[in-house]
Amino acid sequence: MTHSNYHFSDAERRGLYRAIYERRDVRSQFLPDAIPPEVLARLLNAAHHAPSVGFMQPWDFIVIESRSVRETVLALFEQENQKAAEQFEGERHERYCSLKLQGIMESPLNLCITCDRSRGGPHVLGRNSIIETDLFSTCLAVQNLWLAARAEGIGVGWVSILDQEQLRTALNLPEHVYPLAYLCLGYVSEFLGQPELQAKGWRSRLPLNELVHSDSWGQPLGDSPLEAALSEPQERL
Repeated sequence: MTHSNYHFSDAERRGLYRAIYERRDVRSQFLPDAIPPEVLARLLNAAHHAPSVGFMQPWDFIVIESRSVRETVLALFEQENQKAAEQFEGERHERYCSLKLQGIMESPLNLCITCDRSRGGPHVLGRNSIIETDLFSTCLAVQNLWLAARAEGIGVGWVSILDQEQLRTALNLPEHVYPLAYLCLGYVSEFLGQPELQAKGWRSRLPLNELVHSDSWGQPLGDSPLEAALSEPQERL
């Protein structure tokens, strides 16, 4: 048996890396075109095939097309966004206020991915020590959906500036169900060449070789083959 028995083809591998590198948090480029039901079903199925602690599968998906529901969520965003803007001063405040941080009304579809923290009962295999692994599992479902969406030419934007308790009320969620990710979905006019916050000077991507440690925190890799590989420009497949 050789490793090549499990390799994707070159085309499949390049497609996967392309989705990873070209995935964007979309806020401003949404088109009004509806997502066909069969395409949305594929995205949801991709999310549903994420790994989860103890095979708990804690996620549910609330598909939101109602204008009134989205207007309610937009009002929650605007309230929290005003609070967030007050954390910055001067030029940073002005730059923050110039950023578009949601596409709730512009996108043809909103999707809330929730985490049912009671699913699987009180004792879920693998969750004894780290109770938050149900939330981590649901984040993996979000990423699965996001990468599948990029492969379908669909943009996704995560609206994180929301009070989760107010959002829970707006969506009539039970107490044990946490609204983990409020997403905007839709076809787009373009996928930006780099993350929008980077393009607008908010932050830049950190060098990966400064974030990799050897055996314990703060220990450099030294003159290792990995250090050399990380220092080389990475091919964007």
